[in-house]
Amino acid sequence: MPSPVGNRPLILRYALLAIGWLSVVLGVIGIFVPVLPTTPFLLLAAACFARSSPRFYQWLVEHPRLGPWIRDYLSGNGIPLKGKVYAIGLMWASILFSCYLVPLPWARGFMLTSAVLVTVYILRQKTLRKP
Repeated sequence: MPSPVGNRPLILRYALLAIGWLSVVLGVIGIFVPVLPTTPFLLLAAACFARSSPRFYQWLVEHPRLGPWIRDYLSGNGIPLKGKVYAIGLMWASILFSCYLVPLPWARGFMLTSAVLVTVYILRQKTLRKP
């Protein structure tokens, strides 16, 4: 049975690789910069690599520093409580600041609706308990 990666057009594989590496870079920057979320970028990178390069996917998932961010989520272990609080807090701070800057009611409504939905999603995820 042929690999699903091999069936993809070459241009799509290159686009997925580029998005994957950009996401890795943004995820690593997010470790140090409080405004950028790390886990979503690393999960996006893993998804892109899974569809474009099994080698890079394996590298990312087995990476000693970046791998645990992805493995805990993908294995169903959940998200650390600190990560949930951090993600929800920063998201709401940035959304509320954006709502202050943007005068359009429909845009504010869209941002607030998105924030509520993402908050519900994060809260419904299992909380990772580290020993």
